[in-house]
Parts: sequence; C-alpha cells; structure tokens
Amino acid sequence: MKKLVLLLAIVLVAGCIQQPIELEGVEVRNYEGQDLSSIQDFRENSIKGPQYIDIDSYTLEISGLVNNPKDYTYSEIINRQTYKKVVRLDCVEGWSVNILWEGILLRELIQEVDPTQEANTIILYAEDGYSTSFPIEYIMENDIILAHKQNDLTLAPERGFPFQLVAEEKWGYKWIKWITKIELSDDENYTGYWESKGYSDTEDRDKSFRDFN
Repeated sequence: MKKLVLLLAIVLVAGCIQQPIELEGVEVRNYEGQDLSSIQDFRENSIKGPQYIDIDSYTLEISGLVNNPKDYTYSEIINRQTYKKVVRLDCVEGWSVNILWEGILLRELIQEVDPTQEANTIILYAEDGYSTSFPIEYIMENDIILAHKQNDLTLAPERGFPFQLVAEEKWGYKWIKWITKIELSDDENYTGYWESKGYSDTEDRDKSFRDFN
C-alpha cells in the first residue's frame, strides 16, 4: 500500500512539473461532406516570396479615418469568437483550391475602431509591400473572414501567417496575405499592387480580371 501511495505521489508531482506539449493537428480533407483541397495545392506566386513574421513583435495596425485607432497583437485577434467556412479561391493563373478557413470576421475589428462617416474604402497592406482595397460595404455587409487557419492548421508562413483575407467571390489577387496594416480611407480610386498594373478594380471572379476600360 505504501508503494502504491508513493507511486501516485510521484505521478502527481511529475504531472505538475511537466505539462503535455500541444502539437500541431492533422490537416482535414473533408468538412461536413465537402471535399477539401490540400494546403499543398497552392502555388507560390507572391511578389517577393514567403514572408516570415516575428509573432512576438507583430501588431496589426488599424488606422486612418477612424475615431478609435488600434494596434492588435496576434493573440488579441485569435483569442475571440472565430468562424469556419469552406471557400474556394480562384487564381487568375487558372488554378483553384477549396479550403476550410477559420478566423474572425473582419467587420468586428472595423466596428471596434469606429470608422468616420467619410470612410468609404478599406485598404489592406502586407509585409512584402503588397496592398489591395475594397469598398467598405463589402467588408461590413458580408461575413469576410480574417483567417489564421486553413484546414484546421495554423497558417504556414508560405500561406500568409499570421493572417490572410478570405475575399469571397473575388479573384485570388484580392486574397492578401501577411497583413500588417488596415487603413480606412475616403480614396475610392485607390489602386493596389495588381490593380495598378491593369487588373480590374471590381475584381469579381465571375467577370474578367483584366480592366479593359
């Protein structure tokens, strides 16, 4: 009996000293009956290659035409209500992926910074200098996810860690990765990286991505 008590005491003490280490999960390939693409099916087509962000010093700045500008840490964003949705990304190069995305609704962050009445455009900036924009209505009137997971796995640096925008119904060049700053603006004519090179400002995937006007 004494040996059993001693053994239990050792186990309890050991459990207090060394907690289990949580390892990354397994990529899911089916969600609620929908077959998913693999995160390996993406093609690398960023303007400067994958970005590697130090999450300990990372902040997401939201500023511009707002009454309450904020700088969010990574943990402040992911440790709130999250949402999951399967959304297909279509690239103008001709490939597509059907992925389970998880993150927060971007409009919830925008509501917290309290846009001014003049704000009509939301501009997003990435670590590599990339940028793109949307009418404020697109973000505020739709369930647009600021994703930190794909197929139940945390975004890899190659996939946009810490955050990628899930720009539903838009061509892939609007799905900005490595987001570091969001600016609310009154510049309805702002042109992002690919838009300034002739890609469509409407960017709806059911229309041509080339702006021939």
